[in-house]
Amino acid sequence: MPQSNDRKYRKKLLLVGGVAGVVLSIVLVLASGHMITLTNTDTFCVTCHSMKPFRQAWAASVHGGDNPQGVVAQCVDCHLPHGTLVEYVAAKAYTGTRDIIMNMIIDPYEYDWSQRRKYREEFTYDESCRKCHAKLLAPKIGIKGILAHREYLRKENKLRCVKCHEHAGHKDMMYYVNKYFNRDS
Repeated sequence: MPQSNDRKYRKKLLLVGGVAGVVLSIVLVLASGHMITLTNTDTFCVTCHSMKPFRQAWAASVHGGDNPQGVVAQCVDCHLPHGTLVEYVAAKAYTGTRDIIMNMIIDPYEYDWSQRRKYREEFTYDESCRKCHAKLLAPKIGIKGILAHREYLRKENKLRCVKCHEHAGHKDMMYYVNKYFNRDS
């Protein structure tokens, strides 16, 4: 008789644990999705003090909505990979953590932001560019652009989108950076 009560207790405990696990999993998935949505906007990115001039330069650019169609690309559209969900979340976690640490250890007023531009290929993904700019050989691009894009598509070189289109996402970026951080140049 005592073994029967013990067995019932274990079954009940297993059932309660299973239900609690399912409920917690659902809450975790929903909370994660909500957090990703909340942190995918330019208004979230600019909460870091040092991002303000970059947002201004972005808003003045084609990618910030200064185009005839009014299309706006968010920071994550260019600065996170668009492969698998795991790749996206991992890059988002790494980038967010790195940005938080950098904001704690650098002085944005003294930091050489123009030197950081040299590494733009590390934080701007070709697949992100190609998600919106799929037609690289459209006639309106012009012969020079078509030839360069043809080489790129054939993988005849190791060029990346931001290598040639250096100022695409942030118009006059250094102007806004120098103005915001009160620099002369």
